[in-house]
Amino acid sequence: MNLNKVFLMGRLTGDPELRYTQTGTAVADIRLAVNRSFRTQGGDQKEDTCFVDVVLWGRQAEHVKKYLCRGRPIFIEGRLKLDSWESRDGEKRQRLRVVAENFQFVGGREDMGTGRIDVPTGGLTKEAGEESRQTSRQSSSHTAPPPEDPPSDYDYPDDNLPF
Repeated sequence: MNLNKVFLMGRLTGDPELRYTQTGTAVADIRLAVNRSFRTQGGDQKEDTCFVDVVLWGRQAEHVKKYLCRGRPIFIEGRLKLDSWESRDGEKRQRLRVVAENFQFVGGREDMGTGRIDVPTGGLTKEAGEESRQTSRQSSSHTAPPPEDPPSDYDYPDDNLPF
């Protein structure tokens, strides 16, 4: 029996990077800073930060690019994926990252910046009427069918590697 499930809540370390594959599929890369507070044996309060690379596909990628920027909180549900490829100089490369399957915007308007916010909720926005406003207040999550693996035409750029 196997299980590959990841839940993360953190803040974006930079603006989402959106690009499109040759077939037109949207791909967004984000990096999360996930903090953990703990006490040492001596009783001192310490904080540890883990940086996690996350990839989003399709409409999820477009929504993250449109609504989030550096410093904004987000909750990610996804799975781990080990990407393997050969660099231009012939070296074999690998990296472990999270493929987002669902996400939720975390926080209120003050965490989302200024101006009008069109948070996607079943295809409606907060500006689409009272029913939509009630739905948006209850949940600002974006759920979609689990994303597919990267298309076969997807090329891993060397300049985006964490090493």
